[in-house]
Amino acid sequence: MLLFPHSRSVLTRSTLMRAFDALATAVTTYAIPLLVLTTTGSTALTGIAFLLEWLPRLAAFAIGGPLVDCYRADRVFRTATTCRGLLLAGSAVTLALLPRTGSAATITVMAVGALGGLLAQGSFVAVETIGAQASRTAGAQAHRVQAVQISVDQGALLTGPLIGGILLLAGPPSVLAAVAALSLASAAITSPLPPLAATDKAGECSSVLASLCTGWHTLSSIPALAWLVTGLIASNLAVAVAQAAAPITVLHTYGASSLTLGAVWSAAGAVSLAAVAASRRLIDRYGLWPVGAVAAATACLACLTTALAPGLSSYVVTISVLMAGEGALTVVLRTLRARLIPAYAFGGTLSVTIVLVIIPMPVAGALVASLPADALPELLLACSAAQGLAMTLAFRGLWHYRTSYATLPHPAAAAGTPPVGASPVVHTAQQVESEYEDRSTRDECTGEKVPDRTPILSLHPANDLLNPIRDRI
Repeated sequence: MLLFPHSRSVLTRSTLMRAFDALATAVTTYAIPLLVLTTTGSTALTGIAFLLEWLPRLAAFAIGGPLVDCYRADRVFRTATTCRGLLLAGSAVTLALLPRTGSAATITVMAVGALGGLLAQGSFVAVETIGAQASRTAGAQAHRVQAVQISVDQGALLTGPLIGGILLLAGPPSVLAAVAALSLASAAITSPLPPLAATDKAGECSSVLASLCTGWHTLSSIPALAWLVTGLIASNLAVAVAQAAAPITVLHTYGASSLTLGAVWSAAGAVSLAAVAASRRLIDRYGLWPVGAVAAATACLACLTTALAPGLSSYVVTISVLMAGEGALTVVLRTLRARLIPAYAFGGTLSVTIVLVIIPMPVAGALVASLPADALPELLLACSAAQGLAMTLAFRGLWHYRTSYATLPHPAAAAGTPPVGASPVVHTAQQVESEYEDRSTRDECTGEKVPDRTPILSLHPANDLLNPIRDRI
């Protein structure tokens, strides 16, 4: 099934764009803190490196959405990946000329982490906007689109740490040069998006502040989206603490090597990839909410047991289960986000939501930097408890407002005769309530049998906030 009413090559190219960019980000996210730890031996500087790597990303998320709304996602993506590739290539040459240890090398690595993170998240906002358009066009099959995209991300998570660990054996310049090549490759294969998939609003550009204000208003006016963000904030804090503490735990607590750390994350990525693949069939059978609730409970329990892991083997198992739960949960949450955010305000609202859920990342780095290594398990325990409480409240809220993201197929599409020239339209159950007669079908979100309808009145897609609004995007 084509996600855009255009050639299949466009989708293949966008998938490759996402894959190269995600792999470059995965390698640097893994390698930068590890480079600092191996060159300085300081756990505090390792936490600070994680903080500096994520803090500038908040600025990128804040301005990335408005830029996408104004200048189109493909242009923003090409610009960000080109700049990152040039930055990393120059840094690789600089590190090759500097001593492998010392303050100059450490400062260079931290600066690369900060600036590279800024550009990486700018490209992420752009490629996520492209993916959201594909999800809206897919209608009731949006979770399958999200599963493909998340499989790409999880595949990068699987291979990125392993590639980074191998390249580190050849030295820091090799790591940065490889990531530079990936970034430049993703920029090179970027092509203009089809008219229906491009946010071409050059004549309707608003200021960054105005776009973010619109995004905040959208977030506060959709209760289900607010609950979704609340759960993600707490969940991201727990996962970020586990990620920031991983080099210290594996290298110092368990006495393993940097290559072992890469193997740990690669194993976790493989399990997560399998969970993402399984989540598509589970959502088809049981619905979004039940699968999301089980995945959230799994992730919370795994995070709790990670803090209590007595050895490296148990640590690998708990990290793998944690990433599996997070992978399945991400399919659900991204699908909900793509449905809940109106297409015409997607860029600004995406920026606001991502800024809120990314704030825990630099906070986690600061917490890890401020505590001794033997206090990190207690920190992870506290974060996992907060994660469990927040996710319980979040899914309670999502259940209460489930009609706002439940979907029914366009009536013409259900009859097998889609309107000529029209893309699939997604309507919420609440919006079509008065326009259908009773039948029996399965609610995709809850998995329960609910009244379905056959059309008795004409629909008005222009009034539907979840309509792809193909003339605007």
